[in-house]
Amino acid sequence: MGLQLTETAVLQVKRLIEGQGNPELKLRVGVKGGGCSGMSYTLALDTQQREGDEAFSFDDVTVLVDMKSYLFLNGTTLNYVEDVMGGGFKFENPNAERSCGCGSSFS
Repeated sequence: MGLQLTETAVLQVKRLIEGQGNPELKLRVGVKGGGCSGMSYTLALDTQQREGDEAFSFDDVTVLVDMKSYLFLNGTTLNYVEDVMGGGFKFENPNAERSCGCGSSFS
C-alpha cells in the first residue's frame, strides 16, 4: 500500500521546495504523540534520508517516513485542499479510528 500523495499535494510540495531554493529537499511525513485525539501528524522538509526510512517518489518529490510512523501511515493519502479559510495538507488515513475536527490528529 504505502503512502500516496494527490496531484495537488505534489504540486504544493514542489512549491514549498522551490521556495526554499534547495532542490535536494525531501518531504518528511510522520506521527508523534499528542494532539486532541492522541496522535498528531508531522510534516517537515529534510535533506537526509535516515536508516530505516521508507522512501516514496511522486513526480520528482521524495517523501520520507520513519519506520515507527509508517506503521500508522501505511495506506494514507496526503492531499492539499484549499477553502475559504486558506489551504492546507489533509491526511486521509484508513488506520485512524477517529480524527479530530481540525484533521491534524487521530487515534
